[in-house]
Amino acid sequence: MIIPENRTSREAVGIVVGAAGILMFAGFVLVAAPYLQLQSAPIPEGLKPYTEAQERGRAKYVNLGCVYCHSQQPRDPSVAPDDQRGWGRPSIPADYTYDYPHLLGTMRTGPDLLNIGVRQPSQAWHLLHLYQPRALVRGSIMPAYPFLFDVKDAAAPGDVVVDVPAPYGPQEGVVVAKRAALDLAAYLMGLDRTYPVGPASGARGDAR
Repeated sequence: MIIPENRTSREAVGIVVGAAGILMFAGFVLVAAPYLQLQSAPIPEGLKPYTEAQERGRAKYVNLGCVYCHSQQPRDPSVAPDDQRGWGRPSIPADYTYDYPHLLGTMRTGPDLLNIGVRQPSQAWHLLHLYQPRALVRGSIMPAYPFLFDVKDAAAPGDVVVDVPAPYGPQEGVVVAKRAALDLAAYLMGLDRTYPVGPASGARGDAR
């Protein structure tokens, strides 16, 4: 049977129009509608913009691929016991006001980091953990980042020396943090979403 050419053309146009309509509908439901719904969410009083050092540290966090193993979204107690793990209250949309791109993560090979600045507020801890995680957490599978540090014969004025215990440190000299390590530590120490949130935010429970 021979199909008239005009009928074939009409069917092709119908398929294209239908596919375009589905894409537009999906775009509205998944992108436009959430944006319109959340753009008016009030910024929590306790949330501050990132400093320049923290912004650089956040970029390094992305560059190193930390987001592949760590999430930044504590979940509701009905979904997972994240609160019992000490990861804080469930995250809310306003927690990510200054985050672009968002680093929610997809896996939890390591712990959630949205509130790591509260759990580990020490710069010395973060620097040592970046230099050699197993110096602090035995059995950790996190990679070490020694390239974020220099080994010098002696520290110069203004250097931030990392006290690395044996046998993880160099046999000679001192370990000094580069700016990238300091920036990354500043970003991690600044991750604190434990401020109070109201019931309208959609979070359950108190901030702590």
